[in-house]
Amino acid sequence: MFFFFAGGVEQQVRQVLTSSAGRCIVCRSPADMVDYEKVLKVFFVPVWRWPGKEPVMHCNNCNLFFPQSYSLPPPKTADDSAAVSEALRCRFCDRVVEPEFSFCPFCGSAI
Repeated sequence: MFFFFAGGVEQQVRQVLTSSAGRCIVCRSPADMVDYEKVLKVFFVPVWRWPGKEPVMHCNNCNLFFPQSYSLPPPKTADDSAAVSEALRCRFCDRVVEPEFSFCPFCGSAI
């Protein structure tokens, strides 16, 4: 006899605590601080839910959940000239870098 099980546990956002509280560690988009819950699904039907232990960061762009301790600083605003000059420089080699780059073309470090 063959038994097929389709299901698993996934995380879902329960409540947004702080919008744009940091940046995603993968895609560098704004990330929200959220309360989350874990959901057990059997054949894609939610069967059981339980809350997460502590607030985490959630990226709406790539749907990643990650701890607050790994969060990058929140995105800088364009009207602050110091923030613009900092955003256009590599934090390791201090060279000017285009704002759309994720890695420095000079030293190869993540921007």
